[in-house]
Amino acid sequence: MNEKTTDELKKILGSTRIDNIQEFISAQKDSIVHTDRPFCEYVKGLIKEKGLKLQDVFLEADIPERYGYKLLTEEKRTRQRDVILRICYGAKMTLDETQMALRLYQMPELYPKFPRDALIMIAFNERPGTILDVNTYLRKNNMDALRSSGVQE
Repeated sequence: MNEKTTDELKKILGSTRIDNIQEFISAQKDSIVHTDRPFCEYVKGLIKEKGLKLQDVFLEADIPERYGYKLLTEEKRTRQRDVILRICYGAKMTLDETQMALRLYQMPELYPKFPRDALIMIAFNERPGTILDVNTYLRKNNMDALRSSGVQE
């Protein structure tokens, strides 16, 4: 597989004419998304690769199992980035994997210039314990805890 980074694809697109889009898609087939549910496939693939069970991921994320399944099958959507972050943390994703999951869900990535996001990024890097422990660190630093799925959108 000859997968290119997003930056490499952007550079190629900079010199690609609109009439040549099909050639671009064909030439870059290993690097572009070919599904209408990229988040679902990406997260489920990582969970399987890590040898985890979905029910354990939802338990670790502290979100209702039924709601979690609906999010991963994209039967339901949420506008709460915190819920997606909880799933990523419960799935033991790295920071890079989490940033990719957020992009695929079309949510803003964690941004290091925002103190709350910076602390969450550190938590993904250090893994200080459970999602409840992460929330304890957030509260201890006068930041909002990761919201639960109490309000389902």
